[in-house]
Amino acid sequence: MKIAIVGLGRMGGNMVRRLLRGGHEVVAYDRDPQAVEALAKEGAIPASSLADLASKLEGPKVAWMMVPAGAPTEMLLTELAGHFGAGDVIVDGANSHWKDSVRRAKQLESKGILWVDAGTSGGVWGLDNGYCLMVGGTPEAFAIVEPALATLAPPDGYAHVGPAGAGHYVKMIHNGIEYGMLQAYAEGFELLKTSPFKPDLGAVSKLWGRGSVVRSWLLELASRAFEADPSLETIKGYVDDSGTGRWTVEASVEQSVPAPVLTLALQARFRSRQDDSFSAKVIAALRNQFGGHAVKKG
Repeated sequence: MKIAIVGLGRMGGNMVRRLLRGGHEVVAYDRDPQAVEALAKEGAIPASSLADLASKLEGPKVAWMMVPAGAPTEMLLTELAGHFGAGDVIVDGANSHWKDSVRRAKQLESKGILWVDAGTSGGVWGLDNGYCLMVGGTPEAFAIVEPALATLAPPDGYAHVGPAGAGHYVKMIHNGIEYGMLQAYAEGFELLKTSPFKPDLGAVSKLWGRGSVVRSWLLELASRAFEADPSLETIKGYVDDSGTGRWTVEASVEQSVPAPVLTLALQARFRSRQDDSFSAKVIAALRNQFGGHAVKKG
């Protein structure tokens, strides 16, 4: 099929490459002309603007947005919709909030434009391994983009999970679970590092990857990280969040579903950004007051 990719960053650029490898025609656009030029050399059809991009597509036109969630996606969608018409499809592959996707689908419906929200997981490894795609939208819209989904994903790696918003909702929960898994591994390896035995963390991570019930791709990545830097001395313990973890916790409140592990994993990320936690100071001071416990001076 012929499809446009808008946003040629680390994931968008590799998605273009995977589609090209699968025999698709890909129109590529980015605000950075050099990114467009680089992919044109690999076989993509370059576009100099969104108007140019639309002129190079055939009905039904399909454009897949891979730009940051929030304002960048909102502005891009508004401009892109001005060049699309009834029966055309716009796909959002960013980590957008599912409520925004529901709203955007309704806005586009008035023009007859079809909406797809494609929760996309795979990161920088997606080019070779494929992307796990969690897709929301009408059956009609899903059918139009399915040839591209089948190429981008590994075998059985994509699914239509519901109407507009469902794809981003499923991806949100996916990322919330990811927060919990990462936190569990992190705490376990810190316990190993500070234990009396001081085992080789790289060796343990590889060992656990062989038949253990905690084996996973994340554990394989941990092995790679420890191999490159056994004590992780070159990495600062600052952990950002993209918003999906917060939205997962909000959903747990809205739906009255307890999610203590996912909530605490998110809170741990906030703690990682403090050079000196005031709340920890309060706890230390209170322990000193009621029990005479020693405090470390700042």
